[in-house]
Amino acid sequence: MTHSDPSEVTSWHAHVYFDATTRDGAFALRDRIMAALGNMIEMGRFHERPVGPHPQWSYQVAFTPDRLTAVLTWLTLNRDGLDVFMHPNTGDSLRDHRDRAVWIGRSYALNLGVFDR
Repeated sequence: MTHSDPSEVTSWHAHVYFDATTRDGAFALRDRIMAALGNMIEMGRFHERPVGPHPQWSYQVAFTPDRLTAVLTWLTLNRDGLDVFMHPNTGDSLRDHRDRAVWIGRSYALNLGVFDR
């Protein structure tokens, strides 16, 4: 097993998953995330379709490694039943999504074919 240096993590992404039935709640949570963490994060677009490896509708919350504890804790306590997929960014997207994932709530099978080289 190869261990990596934590300094290889340049940023983190959290993807909040939702669907047509949870869309309004996901949008409300997005507003709450911005109010609570807006100075710590960059908020991505609200995708009402699967994008990239994500099998659900989603939006991305991007942040630096030093904000991991704050963002992870807030999302864990305030996700309102929505599922959240988190991963580091090290430059190896396949491993970051497949082997280094953190799930809050239910996990999903990702479309890892988008990372075929």
